[in-house]
Amino acid sequence: MTSRFEQLVVDCREPRRLAEFWCAVLDYTVHEDRDGALVEIGPADLAPLAELRARAVAPQILFVRDGARRSAKNPLHIDLCPIDSAQETEIERILALGARRIDIGTPKEAGWVVLADPEGNEFCVLRSLAPGHYEE
Repeated sequence: MTSRFEQLVVDCREPRRLAEFWCAVLDYTVHEDRDGALVEIGPADLAPLAELRARAVAPQILFVRDGARRSAKNPLHIDLCPIDSAQETEIERILALGARRIDIGTPKEAGWVVLADPEGNEFCVLRSLAPGHYEE
């Protein structure tokens, strides 16, 4: 028997706002919205269950309202790899969507850049996988 990564749950203050941000970053769509208290997003091309069981798919992301304030570094975060642009181009696009750069002491020579989403959740933008930007 095996399992697959189904969804990542993010406790947040404004699920709808954060879901809209991540939809724009990942080109996902909203699959369920329970009055803004719980918002589920994922790839637009959801396949029938039998197809989903037969292949790997990107996980859904579920945003759930939680009024608690976070005061420490995220114990888990998302890493993104641009697939059709340079790393810096993708960073600029995500910043325009509402992210911000944060400094957590990452060395300048590191191959990633740390950003925070509109609620301060850290995530990294790794090297580009676009043709001409990635070497094996």
